[in-house]
Amino acid sequence: TVMGNRNTVTYGEGMRGMGVDIFIDLRGKSYTITSEVAVDANGNGVIVCQGGRFGGLSLYMKNGKPAFTYNYLGMESTDIIAPQALKPGNYKLVYEFKSDGGLGKGGLGTIFVNDNKVVEKRLGKTQPGLFSVDDLADVGVDDGTHVADYGKSSKFSGKIEYVTIERK
Repeated sequence: TVMGNRNTVTYGEGMRGMGVDIFIDLRGKSYTITSEVAVDANGNGVIVCQGGRFGGLSLYMKNGKPAFTYNYLGMESTDIIAPQALKPGNYKLVYEFKSDGGLGKGGLGTIFVNDNKVVEKRLGKTQPGLFSVDDLADVGVDDGTHVADYGKSSKFSGKIEYVTIERK
């Protein structure tokens, strides 16, 4: 793949349609997704997603709240949503997944805002195989079938400076 042995990659707003050969492989690994964003008064939309309705993951904002959804094969979704909405402004958002180790295993998902833990929740399992070969990865929108319920639009209403994903 284009990714080779990389453990870290940075993506920019507007990058869309990234296939499994050019998006970092997170299966069976612990990882962090770090993004610097400007949240507007709407506070909605996708920061980064991979996959879709029948399996995928998404870090996004909904009604001003940072959120992460892991969709397991379209049969079971785990939503991790911050309890409080963010005011308009600039934020560092981090989603951290600590895997129990190995393909298909679960783990602990945690969302941080400006280095402060705001919510965490266990994921019971993860997909051991690919999410999809045609529901691809996007930054700033979910162009395929949606991983999660974003409301009216999946397009991020603020500004994304970058998204860095680091596999541990």
